Amino acid sequence: MGQWHSLSTTEVLRQTETAVTGLSEQEVIQRRAVHGLNELAGKKKRGPWMLFLLQFTDFMILVLMAAAIISGIAGDLTDTIIILVIVLLNAVIGFFQEYRAEKALEALKKIASFKAHVVRDGNTVLLPSSSLVPGDIVLLEAGNVVPADLRLLESFALRIDESALTGESVPSEKDIAPIGDSEAAVADRLNMAYKSTLVTNGRATAVVIATGMATEIGRIAQMLDQKESVTPLQRRMADFGRKLSYIILFICALLFVVGWLRGEEPLRMLLLSISLAVAAIPEALPALITIALARGARRLVTQHALVRKLPAVETLGSVSFICTDKTGTLTQNKMKVSSLWSGSTKDTETLHQYPLLHGVLALNTDVRANNAGELSGDPTELAMIEWFCATYNVDKWSLLLKELPRVGELPFDSDRKCMTTVHQLQKGYLSVSKGAVESVSAALRNKQHSAEILQEAKEMAEQGIRVIAFGYKWLEELPEPFSYEKLESGLEFAGLAGLIDPPREEAALAIKECKAAGIHTVMITGDHPNTAAAIARTLGILGDDDLVLTGKELQQMPASRFDEIVEKVRVYARVSPEQKLNIVTALQRRNHFVSMTGDGVNDAPSLKAANIGVAMGINGTDVSKEAAHMILLDDNFATIVKAVKEGRRIYDNIRKFVKYIMTCNGAEIWTLFLAPLLGLPIPLLPIHILWINLVTDGLPGLALAGEKAEKDIMQRPPRKPGESLFAEGIGYHIAWVGLLMAGVTLATQAWALAEQKEHWQTMVFTVLSLAQLGHVMAIRSERQFLFRQGFFSNLPLLGAVSLTFLLQMAVIYLPLGNQLFKTQPLTLSELGLCILASGVVFHAVEVEKFIKHLFRRKHSS
Repeated sequence: MGQWHSLSTTEVLRQTETAVTGLSEQEVIQRRAVHGLNELAGKKKRGPWMLFLLQFTDFMILVLMAAAIISGIAGDLTDTIIILVIVLLNAVIGFFQEYRAEKALEALKKIASFKAHVVRDGNTVLLPSSSLVPGDIVLLEAGNVVPADLRLLESFALRIDESALTGESVPSEKDIAPIGDSEAAVADRLNMAYKSTLVTNGRATAVVIATGMATEIGRIAQMLDQKESVTPLQRRMADFGRKLSYIILFICALLFVVGWLRGEEPLRMLLLSISLAVAAIPEALPALITIALARGARRLVTQHALVRKLPAVETLGSVSFICTDKTGTLTQNKMKVSSLWSGSTKDTETLHQYPLLHGVLALNTDVRANNAGELSGDPTELAMIEWFCATYNVDKWSLLLKELPRVGELPFDSDRKCMTTVHQLQKGYLSVSKGAVESVSAALRNKQHSAEILQEAKEMAEQGIRVIAFGYKWLEELPEPFSYEKLESGLEFAGLAGLIDPPREEAALAIKECKAAGIHTVMITGDHPNTAAAIARTLGILGDDDLVLTGKELQQMPASRFDEIVEKVRVYARVSPEQKLNIVTALQRRNHFVSMTGDGVNDAPSLKAANIGVAMGINGTDVSKEAAHMILLDDNFATIVKAVKEGRRIYDNIRKFVKYIMTCNGAEIWTLFLAPLLGLPIPLLPIHILWINLVTDGLPGLALAGEKAEKDIMQRPPRKPGESLFAEGIGYHIAWVGLLMAGVTLATQAWALAEQKEHWQTMVFTVLSLAQLGHVMAIRSERQFLFRQGFFSNLPLLGAVSLTFLLQMAVIYLPLGNQLFKTQPLTLSELGLCILASGVVFHAVEVEKFIKHLFRRKHSS
């Protein structure tokens, strides 16, 4: 039964088979056997060992493990050990990053652990909320956490903070009247109270209609039990791994066949093919990517963004849609007075030296101040008193309350939509009424200005402003009886107070930067559509051609139609958790990478389903934090822009060291593959290949992760979802530079053999190593020349290149290096020749940039 809000209280009691005196103990036992405990069921958890073993399922890791086994079979235990150490290190880093990734349901259980006042057998008892069953009668009062989903039977000035569930920034005012709309959104079901929300005012009696996983928060928990989306980096690396494996298998098979046809020994060619496979596999790549992401995560912490899952560091750089919650994310989640209007007739009237509207606003309130002057109370009243104290001061407010002491009150209720306080004067009394505009205007003595008042209130509401009306009347004596009819009639109009949850000052600038970066910002909120649209226009989210869609409209819309318009919608109002999830998945079906930001329980499923979920660190619930990939420590939407820039920089740098490593490995492949075809002896030993892969590739490749962002990084559109790592000419670069590097190396080998140099292999080894160092300096930027970019702008890379050069010299000139690497010392002329030959690659890549620059300029003109 999902339409309890549309039934009368009598019908609800009949269908739940209960009474206001509560259930008997026997009935409770029977119902618990059917419905179970009022707890959220946890999904089967993966143990630490399983989580650790899953780190080895990545395709690139499997390729590396296969290479280690092949190396061991070929008798090269050194290669095997080093590769396995790299694989283990990568797994350990990944394991510790993801160890706490599956705690969302535990957080849900944590917030649901409390006690409730329940009527059983006619007696009120305090019981753990887990013991409740459908049909139980529950008593609520201010400060209580709602223990289950309830249908209200009696309500007295009841208000419930449902912001974590619905996104509403103002407590919901409750009553018991049936709701005519059977499809009403959760935020509009004013006769319902939902598990884990907070009672802020009043009291109520209610009947339990759902417990455990059948509650609204339980349905959210079920939505959390889903497979997480694949990140762009994971998708691209999987694609890269597949393509690499095909290339390696093809080249190895080709080399074996060519050698066999030339009459070489099959066993020798098999071992050579295996060596070639080991050379082709970028052993350091998984570790380099993991370390680059970890360093990026550390940098983001200094910018108030905490990364929970490493691939998320890069993902924001590919995001094309940011779906953000309004309350607490784009706004301050704190009501403030934005405007006061007293009409044309009340400009000169005062109350104890204050303008009349200011005075009555300060009197009609339940806000309290402690000894330190700190205010507490209902958010709406608190906003008005904070305004008064900021305009005057807290001492003057306290003095006004003492000079006009309260002698009576009629509390707010949802039927009257009004609250009245009575204050003693030196002669007589002052009655002040505050409430909805239609309630106060209907109680006015003079209806002459009602149309003007209603029009002003309408214009304020259309701007997303919440409007509160004030009326008053002077009394000679307290009425008997002290009733609504006596006090809330014949009022004089005092004015209107407009309140908003103001946007964060930095949010508009952040959204503007997102637009420049080709990223669309979408507001998803539980607020009224007028309020949401007004805020969205203020922030620059909603343009003239953009759409606003409500949850009710979305529910009635066919999925195919929604898929057609989803890219045009910029504001969603009054949406449910399922609809938030549907919005994210609809955008993903349109091939977008989607980020979802939020802070409430209602955001958790969509946070988890998004390509990257971003939770608020200060106001965010435990559930949203556990479901998210990244947490904003300052709850600042603008921090996302910094994270986007960091993500794009990291992805650029990942592309750079993929380009670097694959070009180097390509050069090794071409060198080993072409040498026998050209009639040259095998140019490199396995230990040389391993040294180049781990030291010459690894150290500078790691330092590339620290390369600064390109100047235009936030003016580019997001990368296309299907784009590979080899887009924008990287594949061509890897091919031609790898061939050039191999050509220079083989030319050095042919010259050294022709000159009968005894240590020709050391020269080949040196040229290939130094050519790679020149290459890494040239690819620091895809557009700028090295000396224009700044030779010293990446000191870690300069240090890594210098260290690698010194290590290469140690391998050549130290006796221990000669012994381990089978090298011989080179003469100065031979070393100079090697340096000159290797420099060809650096200058060729710089020329490539110049040609690309001319090509771009030609096509832009």
